[in-house]
Amino acid sequence: MFENRSRSTLALGTFLMAGSLALGLTACGGSSSDSVKVGLITKTDSNPYFVKLREAAQAQADKDGAELVALAGAFDGDNEGQVSAIENMVGQGVKGILITPNSSTGVLDAIQNARDAGVVVIALDTATDPEDAVDATFATDNKAAGVSQGKWVKAALGSTAPQVVMLDGTAGGTVDSFRHEGFLEGMGLTDSSPEIVGQENTNGDQTKAQTAMENLIQRAPQTNALYTINEPAAAGAYQAIQSAGKAAQVTIGSIDGSCTGVADVKSGKIGATVMQFPAKMAEQGVQAVVAFAKDGTKPSGFNDTGSQLITDKPVDGLESQDTTWAEANCWG
Repeated sequence: MFENRSRSTLALGTFLMAGSLALGLTACGGSSSDSVKVGLITKTDSNPYFVKLREAAQAQADKDGAELVALAGAFDGDNEGQVSAIENMVGQGVKGILITPNSSTGVLDAIQNARDAGVVVIALDTATDPEDAVDATFATDNKAAGVSQGKWVKAALGSTAPQVVMLDGTAGGTVDSFRHEGFLEGMGLTDSSPEIVGQENTNGDQTKAQTAMENLIQRAPQTNALYTINEPAAAGAYQAIQSAGKAAQVTIGSIDGSCTGVADVKSGKIGATVMQFPAKMAEQGVQAVVAFAKDGTKPSGFNDTGSQLITDKPVDGLESQDTTWAEANCWG
């Protein structure tokens, strides 16, 4: 889908510049030449979620005396750029690569080549498909998070028949499919249910979500429930809903747990969100690479870093925390 060659060239240039910057910063930090080198590849370097993940990885690397090489995609969905980043990191001699894959299938060949070269590869946040394409995954159980969102929205609607719009993320990612499927399970619906009155992909982008919601609410003015892939999408959708004079009509659920998202829950823009813990993913990933470098121990399997439903409107039978707790535990 991203056939524009110039964009790929730009993405690679961005990776190389980011890699040089990461190396320069590490050198200024005083790491030794024989320290363990850990690679981190995120989807973008602007999303607060991935900023937090990178900051936590850097802090853990500093604590463990390791050197972090941090690269990021030029845009959400930059699969070719991530492939180039993997190849770049293998060439730099990293012991392990932590990656949040833009596509759960599009980087598999590059990952296999890295593993064949003796590099341990760990997926953070987003699982590969198949999951065992990497040595291990440290991530939120995204289906469980989606189920929590769906159950809360369903309970919040009470006896009102749901008319649901779904603002998804980027097609092809396991995070997107797991959250989508989980939400529907929590609501007791399927993709073919007549209660689903609209759906759009937003890449998790606030502006795209606002535009999508403006269009959807014109086509389905009866909408009373909204699934969002993340909090930026929820914020964009809220702007469209408010402008349409339907803020009191639509119940919004989301996933992320950023401090901005928690503030939106507290103000009533979002009814509930499901908090993730990206710092745990990064910390555990760095620790796993350092352990592998020291004694050859490889991490394995799926490692759930947890999630927590956040709302100031709790419902019976569904465990949650309020925004006061969330403010003390949010990220970004």
